[in-house]
Amino acid sequence: MNIIVLGAGAWGTALAASAASQPQVHAVTLWARDAAQLSVLQTQRENTRYLPGVRLPSALAFSALPLTEFKHLTAAADLVVVATPMAALRPMLTVLASCAAPVAWVCKGFEAPLAKDIGLLGHEILAQVAPGLQAGVLSGPSFALEVARGQPTALVAASAHDAVRQALVAAFHSPSLRVYANEDIVGVEVGGAVKNVLAIATGLCDGLGLGLNARAALITRGLAEMTRLGLALGAQASTFMGLSGLGDLVLTATGDLSRNRQVGLALAQGQTLAQATAALGHVAEGVYSAHTVVQRAAHLGVDMPIAQAVVALLDGLLTPQQAVADLMGREPTVEQADATS
Repeated sequence: MNIIVLGAGAWGTALAASAASQPQVHAVTLWARDAAQLSVLQTQRENTRYLPGVRLPSALAFSALPLTEFKHLTAAADLVVVATPMAALRPMLTVLASCAAPVAWVCKGFEAPLAKDIGLLGHEILAQVAPGLQAGVLSGPSFALEVARGQPTALVAASAHDAVRQALVAAFHSPSLRVYANEDIVGVEVGGAVKNVLAIATGLCDGLGLGLNARAALITRGLAEMTRLGLALGAQASTFMGLSGLGDLVLTATGDLSRNRQVGLALAQGQTLAQATAALGHVAEGVYSAHTVVQRAAHLGVDMPIAQAVVALLDGLLTPQQAVADLMGREPTVEQADATS
C-alpha cells in the first residue's frame, strides 16, 4: 500500500514508522508542516522533539509540500491519514475533500466551538466540509512511544464505509499492532474525546493521594458519563465496553505517559493550568475538549458531573480539594446497568 501520513507529531510519526517497518508491503510518506522539521527527520532519522531515541525505518520517506500541492502528494495514495491536532482537522479535510483514496484521522476530541456554535466531533466536521469523502477514524488505547517501539497495541478502525475500515486494517495490522474494525464511528469518537477529560480528573485524584478506591470509582463513574453522552449522540452502548471506550479510558487515566493525566497531577500539586500545560511540550486535548464535552452534554440534557468539575477546575472556579468535595457531596442515586444514573 501507498500510505501518506499528514502530521509529524508523536502519533503521526509512530504510525508512519510502524507501517514503514514492513517495506515489503507498504510505501510510507510522512508529511511535516515545515522544511526545518523535515530536515531534522531526514538527516537524523529521528523525531527528536516528539519521539527522542526512536530510530525511524530507513524505508520511511518524508515530504513538506505546501497544502496547495497536496493533490500531488495524495494522487497515488491508497490511504491518507490525518495525524494533526483536532484544531487542524477541519482545514485538512477541506483540502482533502476531493481525495480519491480513503482518509482517516487519528486526533481525539471535540473541535473548539466557533461563536455560538457547538463543538463538533471529527465525523460531524467531515459532514460539513467533505461529505463525499470516504473517511473514518483510527482510535483506541495507545501511547505513541510504545507503538513506535513496536510494543503490543490494539486499535479500532471506525467508519461507515467498509473500504475505509479495511484500508486501515491492511495498513496498520502487524505482529505488534492489532486493528479491529467497527462501524460505530460516533461511539469510537465519543470515547476518544471524553476519556481525555476523565484522565485529568483521575490525575487530580491520584495527585491528591485519595487512594485506589477513589480512582476505581472515578473511572467507573466516568465510563457511565461517557456512555450517556455517546448514547445521546447516537452511539452503540457496546462500543464503550471495548477498546475505544473502557480500554482507552483506563490507559489514559492511569498511564503516566498520558499528557491529560499529567495535567491533573500537576494541578493537584498546586500548579496553575498554564504551568501544567507549558511543562508538557505537547497538546493535552482534554484541556481543550472539556468545555465542549460539557456544552454538548448540556445541549442534550445529559448529566456529566465529573466533566463539569474538570471544567470548573480548569477555569479556576474550584480548587482541587473543592472539586473533590463537590463530587462526593452529590445526592445519593441508584447505579443502573444502562449507565443512565
